[in-house]
Amino acid sequence: MATISPSTAEIVRQSGAVPGAEYLLEVANVRKAFPGVLALDDVSFRLKRGHVHALMGENGAGKSTLMKIIAGIYTPDSGSFKLKGQEIKLTSPLDALRYGIAMIHQELNLMAYMTVAENVWIRREPLNALGFVRHEEMRRRTQELFERLDIPLDPEAEVRDLSVANRQMIEIAKAVSYDSDILIMDEPTSALTDREVEHLFKIIRTLKAQGKGIVYITHKMNELFEIADEVSVFRDGHFVGEHAAADVTRDQIIQLMVGREITQMFPKETVPIGEVTLSVKNLTLEGRFRDISFDLRKGEILGFAGLVGSGRSNVAETLFGVTPATSGTIAIDGREIAVTNPGVAMDAGLAFLTEDRKESGCFLLLDVMANMQIALLRHGHAVGGFVKEREIEALCQQQKQRLRVRTPDLQEPVLNLSGGNQQKVLIARWLMTKPRILILDEPTRGIDVGAKAEIHKLISELAGQGVAVMMISSELPEVLGMSDRILVMHEGRMTGIVDRKDANQVKIMELASQ
Repeated sequence: MATISPSTAEIVRQSGAVPGAEYLLEVANVRKAFPGVLALDDVSFRLKRGHVHALMGENGAGKSTLMKIIAGIYTPDSGSFKLKGQEIKLTSPLDALRYGIAMIHQELNLMAYMTVAENVWIRREPLNALGFVRHEEMRRRTQELFERLDIPLDPEAEVRDLSVANRQMIEIAKAVSYDSDILIMDEPTSALTDREVEHLFKIIRTLKAQGKGIVYITHKMNELFEIADEVSVFRDGHFVGEHAAADVTRDQIIQLMVGREITQMFPKETVPIGEVTLSVKNLTLEGRFRDISFDLRKGEILGFAGLVGSGRSNVAETLFGVTPATSGTIAIDGREIAVTNPGVAMDAGLAFLTEDRKESGCFLLLDVMANMQIALLRHGHAVGGFVKEREIEALCQQQKQRLRVRTPDLQEPVLNLSGGNQQKVLIARWLMTKPRILILDEPTRGIDVGAKAEIHKLISELAGQGVAVMMISSELPEVLGMSDRILVMHEGRMTGIVDRKDANQVKIMELASQ
């Protein structure tokens, strides 16, 4: 098998470096600036052997930037690094891997048109004497790895055919396959169900027992207290403090993160529910879901719940014309329409926030303004083929301020923004179209606790203005806290609709498991 060649890094990793070193990794006084943004300012961090160290902070606080420096993706402007007590330099991702540092990114980096096995062993494929890939051997090694991690996936499946959750498990397996001493996990559970999260935690506990150090970036407080030994908090590019996870409370961490108290996570307001604006009857997409029927009213928030693979996102995509239905009807304000493509849906007043901002949401190489304005060009903001730039720029500035998008200006490439700020740009895009029906698929995925409260407040405000909201979420507290009614799905079937007053986690999970 092709391997990363031995080097000074490998010698440092395997030698045990300084005898008795307490920390696997020590980072001191790191500074990193991007054009117009000081991302990290004099930041320090320490990771113990056999420990899970959680990183907490709002989007743009610097967590992912620091981890990308440790993973060799970014080069720091200043700062020092020690691996097992010995000074090291990190200049590239390959260098970091040689030192035994692997990273699972928040934004998945798999090759969609390659197989699962090819993705796991890319650049490390087993070769024969002539230099050709030994596919059967690669499949065997992948199957062996998956059996060790209890991941039920076919190594020969193409990644493009898999769910976001299964792609996440491939990324985790790929990182584990390097047998690294340090594993960085950036929002690893953002697309996983509760059952899959517990599976991941089982893998993490096994790695801990082997003496591996895990850096765990998350916005989910319950995960922190279940899996972390230590927690470090970042705010606005500064290191705020390090604490034993057992010594701090949820509220204390939130205050350290945001510098203020979040008094209400789910600010659901009671608003007048109007007449039916969207009526769906026996909607079917062969092979994905069948016979989905519901009404959505003005001012109502209809939550969609279900396990990964239940078909929730497929229903949303069909309503927006991404994958047109094979049968059934869609009516808006009593008038039946054939939603054959997203243009038809947008003209009818629909907006759709996709669950995968990187794959099907953001145009990463374009700037913030281009990403926000792109849906507006169907709504009277272009004359004779020319865009009303000044008018649109003013609207984009308003949304930037309203959603607190952290960017130096509207000309900043979206690629340079944190995942949470990319999500805010997408939300801004659809708010600017002033939709009558807003479909939100995982609207707070990868969003920090402060921004979540802001997004929830915004959703309630939109409902109060008469917007009909359909909200898909894998987080049951979010669905329960924000919805007027909850539609539950299981394996492509609708198993029930529950009113807010009757809904609880047990009832929803029972319906989701039928």
